[in-house]
Amino acid sequence: MKISKHLAYIFLLSMVLSCGSNSGQRKNYFSIKTNAEKGNISIAETLNLSIENKKNHTIDSVVYKLNGKTISENFSLKHHKLGKHPIDAIVYFNGDDTQAISSSITILNDKSPKVLGEKNYKIINEYPHDITSYTQGLEFYNGKLYESTGQYKESKLRQVDYKTGEVLQNVNLADEYFGEGLTVMNDKIYQLTWRKGVGFIYDINTFEKTGSFAYGKSKEGWGLTHNDTHIYKSDGTEAIWLLEPETLIEKEKIQVYTNKGKISQINEMEWIDGKIYANRYQKNGVAIINPKNGAVEAVIDFTPLKNKVTQHEKLDVLNGIAYNPETKTIFVTGKRWDKLFEIKIIE
Repeated sequence: MKISKHLAYIFLLSMVLSCGSNSGQRKNYFSIKTNAEKGNISIAETLNLSIENKKNHTIDSVVYKLNGKTISENFSLKHHKLGKHPIDAIVYFNGDDTQAISSSITILNDKSPKVLGEKNYKIINEYPHDITSYTQGLEFYNGKLYESTGQYKESKLRQVDYKTGEVLQNVNLADEYFGEGLTVMNDKIYQLTWRKGVGFIYDINTFEKTGSFAYGKSKEGWGLTHNDTHIYKSDGTEAIWLLEPETLIEKEKIQVYTNKGKISQINEMEWIDGKIYANRYQKNGVAIINPKNGAVEAVIDFTPLKNKVTQHEKLDVLNGIAYNPETKTIFVTGKRWDKLFEIKIIE
């Protein structure tokens, strides 16, 4: 009987302590107020921040952070990246108390994209293209054209004579891999796979596989391109990830947005004159993206091109864009298209 009373006492004490602990938990006294309408705000605006004081506490000071960086309560978004970003605040109140609160905003572009149609480009040449190739990536390097293709048991990495369509080098991927985009940098070919979370590295001269790399926070492998300092990777969402060329670690990302909202399914990409030209899966256009903030500045409508290739049962969408710096022209094809178009943009 004594043991039972002792156990009952311990249980009661623990309940009292537990209740005392719960009663001391911090209530949400504050919330963040912004001038973002339904959470959306233009990059051309100033973000105005304030605190809703629900219990009329004495607020001593507030520290605001946008995407992890401290900002003022009136902050110009002019040079900020587009997309959805967290807002955090630490409220100091009643002399020695603090409370952390959070919210988010979506930053939109301030202009709608230009639409470039048939009058804005000229077809310079039409070259033969392997009608069986499910094109995923296309890129020139030192005057040579490299192509990555997809589909399980069909995926390949190739060097192609773009004028004749002749395959000069070829590597077949293992049946378990679905090939995706590629880019070539510093004599190395980088090729993505779709859902395996791994990319491959090849020697440019021998096509020998020299390594592999794992994805980080990106969901899948879709498209690749690069500039002098970073490799850019799309994953099928609105995100484009910046990778360090040496480590291939995803350092940061941009989010592709217009003045209306996000643009998802960003696919094959090409770096041209400081902009990212990107296919969007199942669309016959190419978006021109500002790599600094993710804004879609223009869209080239290549819909008529699909009608210029051989029509057949397995014909699929536009995909594959490469820039040849020697000719200063763009090369465009599609999945199972029998033509490669050389195009000059005329704005």
